[in-house]
Amino acid sequence: MEVRAVSKDTGVSASKIRLLVNLVRGKKVDEALNILKFTPTPNARFVAKVIKSAAANAENNFQMTPSDLKIVKIYADVARTLKRFKPRARGSVSPILKRSSHITVVVAGEEE
Repeated sequence: MEVRAVSKDTGVSASKIRLLVNLVRGKKVDEALNILKFTPTPNARFVAKVIKSAAANAENNFQMTPSDLKIVKIYADVARTLKRFKPRARGSVSPILKRSSHITVVVAGEEE
């Protein structure tokens, strides 16, 4: 049984989140949370929050034990981009792109 959790429109770009996602892909949930806890970037809390949510979904909705869960799929997709403009010299402007991402985590029991 696979259980999903999705976090939409996080305020961090997908390229920054993918660095963290690649660290925990294929690991057990407890081990992944331990890795993210000691990762020196503040963006690790976004990924940890989604992993905790997927584990809680599995525990509450399907009576699976959280210690047996393994991250089967985890990925970060590009979300909407906020477009802002900064004034520059001689009446011109330059764009500022504020990127965001969607984080998806799929966990399954260890026996599968």
